[in-house]
Parts: sequence; structure tokens; C-alpha cells
Amino acid sequence: MDDPTTVPPPLPGFPWWVAMTWVGVLIALAGALGYALGAALQQLEAVNEGASLKLMRRPRWWVGGVIGFTGASLHAVALSFAPLVAVQPVSVATLVFAVPLAAMLHGRKAHRAEIIGSVAVAAGLLGLLLLVPSHTVTPHMTGREAFGFLGCIALVVLVTHLAGRKARGPAKALVLSIAAGAVTASVSTFVRVVGGNFGGEWANLLSWFTVAVPVLLVCAVVLLQKSYEVGYFGIAYAGVQVVDPITSVLAGAILLDEAMPSGWGNVLPALLAGALMVWGTMTLGRLAPDHKAPAPEPAPAPAAEDVVDGTMKDAAPSTGDETVDDAVGSAAGGVPVSP
Repeated sequence: MDDPTTVPPPLPGFPWWVAMTWVGVLIALAGALGYALGAALQQLEAVNEGASLKLMRRPRWWVGGVIGFTGASLHAVALSFAPLVAVQPVSVATLVFAVPLAAMLHGRKAHRAEIIGSVAVAAGLLGLLLLVPSHTVTPHMTGREAFGFLGCIALVVLVTHLAGRKARGPAKALVLSIAAGAVTASVSTFVRVVGGNFGGEWANLLSWFTVAVPVLLVCAVVLLQKSYEVGYFGIAYAGVQVVDPITSVLAGAILLDEAMPSGWGNVLPALLAGALMVWGTMTLGRLAPDHKAPAPEPAPAPAAEDVVDGTMKDAAPSTGDETVDDAVGSAAGGVPVSP
């Protein structure tokens, strides 16, 4: 006879599983909004102050960084409640949230082309990510592979930096965002290796891989601000959002023995998704950039000849019939001064 106190394990289709998935989706939505708001705040400061150390003295830039970090952390929390196939579409939508938020912070409404381009890039990126099969391989990377990977990333940064010095407008924002996305992908790859080999043993964190993570993260933040500084937030943010996961997937397949989509059945969807991302990026690149708001011009100082005994003269020309006292009275209050 079965023990009546024994509770059977929940089945995959049980409502409890559905509820946990919805919890994960809602957490991912909050994370996407937070990440988008943080990026929009930092872009506003980068446009106004430039990508320099002046940003370190801007409280709003720090607030944006904290909000963005919180959003990224919520994404990790969401994955503990819901599967990747449910969380990833919400996280990719951060681009659709970020562009209108940035427009609002710049005191304008988002253009229709901005929304359409953002949706196209997000949809294309989501299509590519959904083609990547799931994997359960424990990540492992040798020191030689790690240095080779960092060398490739450094080469990408160097090439894009040289191209960015000659490029102008949206092309400059795009090439700089490629560098930022590549370095961000290196952060993701190293975190994947460190976290995958942690296993609850703190001693496993004592490696140069762990030290490299914050260093790469600082480099990624600097390059990201350089791409924001140009003023084309939509194309800069889209570039990072596309280059980061694609580079991470390639690094996982080449260095970590993770699965890659294969078969001719995936070729056409991948081409369509790629074409959609390219079209969305081109749409964002046709828009005008956001520039630093001009400072209000100071009021012109009164000329010395327009002042008599510390009082402004009447702007109206004298007819010759009024006395000096009447003119001074008119300037003071519009009432002539009686003798």
C-alpha cells in the first residue's frame, strides 16, 4: 500500500512547471527593461560628455551602469526558473526597449524607422539563436587556446579602431560597436569557462581566467561608450547585440566543443534571419544622430553708452521735447520724474 504522505514528482506538463516558466519570463522582461534603460542612460551621458574620464564624474552614468548590471543579473536569475528557449526571446527584445527609451531621454519621440529597424534586428537575431542546439558539455579551454582567442579579439579591436578613425556617421558607430561586441563575447566565453568548472569548489576560481573577466569587462565598457559617443544609438546598440552572441556561439563551437546548427534545413532560416538583421541595421543607419544639446546663450551685457548713472537709457529715440529727468524716469518705470 502506498504511503499517503508521499507526493508524486511534478510532471513536465503540470501547472507548477508552467507557473515557474512564467516567473522566469517575467524576470527576464524586467531584466531586459533594466538593461535597456541602463544603456540608454549611459548613451545620453556619452553623447553629452564624450567617451572620456569625465563620465566617471557623472552620477547618471553610474546609475545607468548599476541598472544595466542589475538587468544582466536578472537574466541569469530568469534562466534558473525557465528554459533558455523561453527566456532568450524576451532578452533579445531589449533592443526594442532601448531605442524608444534613448529617444525619450533625448527629449524626442522614437522615429518609426527606429522601431521597425530595431524589431527587424531583434527578430533576425532571435531566429539565429533559436537555430543553435542546446548542449550539456562541460566547457574547457587550455591556456594556449585562451591566448589565441584573446589575440583574435585584439586583432578585431585593432582593425575596427583603425577603420573607425576614418569612418564617419553610422559607419563609425557600427565598426566601433563590432569591437565592443567582440570584447563582450570574450567576457561571456570566459565566464562560461569559469562558471562551468566551478563545481562548488572555490579553489577552482583561482586562475588567471577569473582575473581576466573584470579586465575584459572594463575594456568592453570603454569600447561601448566609444560607440555610443557617435550618437547613433540604435545602430551601435544593435551592433553589440548581434556581434556578442554570434561571436560567443562561434567561440563555443570552436574552443569549447559546443554544438552548432548543421544540415541544409538550417541554411535557409539562417540566411533569412541574417538578411533581416542586415536590413534592420541599414534602416537604423539612415537615421539622424543624437547630438549634445546646445547650451543656452547668455543674455548680452548692456553697452556702456546705454547706461546713465547706473540706469538703462530708454530704448526709444528722444524727440528733443523731453528732459533728461523724463528720459531717466521713462527707463525706470515709464513715469516722468517731476521736478
